[in-house]
Amino acid sequence: MTIGEMTRRSWSFRLALSATIAAALPALVNAAGSAPAAAFSSPNAPIEYLDVASPSMGRNIRVEFESGGPGAHAVYLLDSMEAGDDFNGWDINTAAFDWYNGSGLSLVMPVGGKSSFYSNWYRPAVGNGQTYTYNWETFLTEELPAWLSADKNEAANGDAVVGLSMGGSSALVLATYHPRQFIYAGSLSGFLNLSQGQWPGLAGIAMNWNGGFDPNAMWGPPGDPAWARNDPTVNVSRLVANDTRIWVYCGNGTPTDPALASPNAPIGGLGFLEGFAIGSNHAFQDAYLAAGGRNGVFNFLNGIHSWGYWGQQLQQMKPDLQRVLGASPAGR
Repeated sequence: MTIGEMTRRSWSFRLALSATIAAALPALVNAAGSAPAAAFSSPNAPIEYLDVASPSMGRNIRVEFESGGPGAHAVYLLDSMEAGDDFNGWDINTAAFDWYNGSGLSLVMPVGGKSSFYSNWYRPAVGNGQTYTYNWETFLTEELPAWLSADKNEAANGDAVVGLSMGGSSALVLATYHPRQFIYAGSLSGFLNLSQGQWPGLAGIAMNWNGGFDPNAMWGPPGDPAWARNDPTVNVSRLVANDTRIWVYCGNGTPTDPALASPNAPIGGLGFLEGFAIGSNHAFQDAYLAAGGRNGVFNFLNGIHSWGYWGQQLQQMKPDLQRVLGASPAGR
């Protein structure tokens, strides 16, 4: 029986588990992104580093970009809670640009957004030694697609968004409210029931650890409507009505190949975190099927909260992304 399944038993157990997770979460969450920046794609990958103006956030946003060809549809890759200001974690920790080079799909990796949940915040985001305006939803669904269409000859809509950990729930939320922009959404080890039970408190602990951010500045106190708006499970009927193609993966906390674990990360701890996440993923699947959803892939396998497993999923997802987005691979 997984930790996620046991949380359904009683509120007393939920409270005890929350205390356990709260004590362990800072070290575990940080470990998933602790790999050194040594696994970049090969030098011949045609990567561009763009500085895209965001009027809503009042600054330029760095975007790593690989073109799939004129008029190509894009796969937006969202980072974890530890998102840095230099490179996107998908580039640091995987060879995603190599895997998708020549696929007929463009890769779009926004840089930054630590602890943001890629959301529009109520108030300025104070943390990581700076004060930001966080309007990531506006940037990812309006400003960036328009810029890429005008300046890089990208398709104006009909794209995919895929995220891991923090970015997993965000990908599903963005597709929920912007179905024309994102017809495909992938969540890898996401926390998919953020407004319920202990999740607001746990999200706040993780945000405080990763930059000292205040969740009240993001979505207000627990119970504020913004928490429910950004909860994929609460809004699953909208995702079903959109007929969005979804791909949902979460491990059960059991490691497989040690080589898939993040370097220098505590495998047992990352297994514990993944084992806790699986409950919310099962709850999302149950709600999706109950709402009549029939356009999803659900992979609940052995695995821990680590980049090696997420990279595997991104590679396995590629043919499905190409089919749904109508990609024309190079050399066809």
